[in-house]
Amino acid sequence: MSVPISVRRGLCAAPIVLAGCSGPLSTLAPSGPAARDIATLWWGMLIGSVVLTLMVVILLVMAFRQKREVEARFWTIGMGVWFSLGVLSAVLAAGLWVGERIIPRDDEAVTVEAHAYQWGWVFRHTGADGAEVETDGRLHIPAGQPVDVLITSEDVIHSFWVPQLAGKLDAIPGRVNRARIKADTAGAYEGLCAEFCGVGHAHMRFTLEAHDSWPPDLSDEAEAP
Repeated sequence: MSVPISVRRGLCAAPIVLAGCSGPLSTLAPSGPAARDIATLWWGMLIGSVVLTLMVVILLVMAFRQKREVEARFWTIGMGVWFSLGVLSAVLAAGLWVGERIIPRDDEAVTVEAHAYQWGWVFRHTGADGAEVETDGRLHIPAGQPVDVLITSEDVIHSFWVPQLAGKLDAIPGRVNRARIKADTAGAYEGLCAEFCGVGHAHMRFTLEAHDSWPPDLSDEAEAP
């Protein structure tokens, strides 16, 4: 029995598609509470869209089958309006719930600064001696604690994003935006600018390091002037 070429192409493409569900820049491999909420919302939206798509496909199949008596009110009002409205309402409610959970709270969280420029990042946090520590391309935060990142921009609009820890937030000139992140465990996480900002945008990446002890000892790390 020969396999249709469309099926074979789908099977060949499946590993490539599934490979995007993991890795250091995958939102579907969360390592923090905000990222988990966002990933859950994504799965909910995917399931909702699949359910609605299946309903449309069923209607198309029924339309091309032999004519038979159907209850118009059931399909137009019941399925077309109330069923679709129910799915969309559930997705909307989930989005509002997730959005409320990931906003920063006034709970005296650790505060760090992220300053964007074309095309890089400068980060600042308070060191053990109370002095300001500035690093270029490497953000340090405590592990297991909520952290507020104060995001600013030097020139154009950028976007701060650590996919495994939280959603992205724009860095806008003349404005300070606050993002709440939390890393479950110590380790290194990849971040990037998620807003096209010029010819160097593709290389505007950074590393976030979560430490068990805070503030960390950065004596061996070269600091930005």
